[in-house]
Amino acid sequence: MIAIFDYGAGNLRSVQNTLDEIGARYTLVRDAAGLCHAAKIILPGVGHFRQIMHALDMLQVRAKFIECIRAGTPFLGICLGLQALFTGSEEAPDVPGLGIFEGTVRRFPSALRVPHMGWNQLESRAPSRLLAGLDSRPYVYFAHSYYVPETPVTAAACNYSVPYTALLDSGSTFGVQFHPEKSGPVGLQIVKNFVEL
Repeated sequence: MIAIFDYGAGNLRSVQNTLDEIGARYTLVRDAAGLCHAAKIILPGVGHFRQIMHALDMLQVRAKFIECIRAGTPFLGICLGLQALFTGSEEAPDVPGLGIFEGTVRRFPSALRVPHMGWNQLESRAPSRLLAGLDSRPYVYFAHSYYVPETPVTAAACNYSVPYTALLDSGSTFGVQFHPEKSGPVGLQIVKNFVEL
């Protein structure tokens, strides 16, 4: 069963609607026990880095997330859920992320209109099973003020004055900076690809 982790914020309903549309079975979980029984985990995220990490700590699931991801449970982090995989963020410099990957989440330059909202085109950096069945440069929908610079696990990038990680693919761990649940048929296919791993 797919577990959507509900930490009390964000785009939970739209993620549920996407899974409903593709006929995927899922459950909402809010504790470590729920994560233990998950075949796959989705961590949706909108809002502030401090908020999501504080919520994971209050729910006492930080260690369980790290354990499940490192043990190979397929994981999909959406937007802030991707950013949480890294060491930390300029949005909350004193708050540690999950630390699955080294690196700091950066804020877009002040000269840009922030948040970056709207459609942008993916540029492939490495093969990814999440992009199976899609055109080589599909458009997806973004809404974010902070970004992960390109890293060795970047499978697709975008450019908003600076290049950044749009899709992360490392073993059974995936992250998308965009919102697949708001990206039409392309987003549905990406979620379907994760469900069918």
